[in-house]
Amino acid sequence: MAVKFSGCLKGILVFAALGSFFLCGCAPRAAENKNKVVIWHWMTDRQAAFEELSRRYEELTGVKVIFELYAPSEAYSQKIRAAAQSVSLPDVFGILGEKRDFSSFVKAGHILEITPYMLADNGKWKNMLFSKALAVNEFSADNSYGVLPGIYGVPIDITTIQMVYNKKLLKQLGGNPNRPPATLEEFLALGPKIKAAGMQGLVSGWGEVWMVDCLANNYAFNVMGKDKVLATIKGKVPYTDPDWIKVLEIFKQMQDSGILANGLVTMVNKNAEQLFANEKAVFAFNGSWCVNVYNGMNPGLEFGAMLPPAAGSKYPMVIWGGAGSSFLINARSPKKEEAVKFLRWLTDREQQVYLAEVTLNLPANKDSLKKISEILAQFADDIESSTHPNIWGVSEFPAVIEALDKGIQSIVIGEKTPAQIAEEVQRIKQRELFKQSNR
Repeated sequence: MAVKFSGCLKGILVFAALGSFFLCGCAPRAAENKNKVVIWHWMTDRQAAFEELSRRYEELTGVKVIFELYAPSEAYSQKIRAAAQSVSLPDVFGILGEKRDFSSFVKAGHILEITPYMLADNGKWKNMLFSKALAVNEFSADNSYGVLPGIYGVPIDITTIQMVYNKKLLKQLGGNPNRPPATLEEFLALGPKIKAAGMQGLVSGWGEVWMVDCLANNYAFNVMGKDKVLATIKGKVPYTDPDWIKVLEIFKQMQDSGILANGLVTMVNKNAEQLFANEKAVFAFNGSWCVNVYNGMNPGLEFGAMLPPAAGSKYPMVIWGGAGSSFLINARSPKKEEAVKFLRWLTDREQQVYLAEVTLNLPANKDSLKKISEILAQFADDIESSTHPNIWGVSEFPAVIEALDKGIQSIVIGEKTPAQIAEEVQRIKQRELFKQSNR
């Protein structure tokens, strides 16, 4: 499935979609003052917090860290593109896009491998971070990108995409506000009650089709397991397989039950967030960034996080998640060691707790969870139930993803059946496989 986390994902594990043509320079920049480390980023919600941490670090070490903000993300990506072409990247930076683009930066010599630092002192640095967050910045020995195995980035926060529920509204429907529906059967049973009460059920930005893809992927893993999903991507299992039809039927069941909000297939996530924050919807499918969003819209909102209700028990329910934002060290920087030391400090528990409290983003440091709010901890706890296309080593064709996602929209509005969509998706899959084999 495609890597298409929302812009709201606030930089979730993102690497710029930059062509490799500009990634081939090799001349290092002139050495600068070793007591200054420059970091480029796009995170407007974190600039003030970064500046405060920079102040604390300079007071502690004498090293000045300068955070340079370039927003919006499109402008930031353009700046990264130009800097990569001219071999003038800063000491530390982040990039936006897919894993194959990340690999292009690595192979061009722009990114420092930091595995030795992570493994020093019996792996102390590596062990303090969520493994699923590190995986986004890591290339395994059998990766298909031709990158030497190792860790190439430092996650500074994490994100998960799952469901949230309004505790007050769930109680009004006769549910337990401390025990949301755990199975698809329990979830669907609330549909008639929601309709009778004149409420909206599940809201989400399904007009941004990547969110449809995300939930479909969750249920695919739950219904058939990871191996069969990846076998489908590799072309070994057809989308007409009964398990894939079962996944598609879940969306029809949701629509038929009344659990889905009106106009869901054209809804953008910003509108979905407003509906949930204003207590107009019982459930939402959203990312952990929503804690910050909802707090800004309605500080008194009482809600909890939950995994999507499971459709079966043979395989676990998984969600998309991993590193939210990561920093990479310029392999050509004369201040690599200073950059490593700062990022090591930035991911220590105290600094991670501060970032979580101030920005309401989930910390990448596992030891920080006891010091953050209950709702943030709920999102963070589920990181161990997460996966993401960036760590699978295989990618589905974009045309197939589009057909699947738009097909699910067609199922929801009653235009086509799950079996019809399965056949259409498989035809496109066969077409793309044929094109690939003839290149």
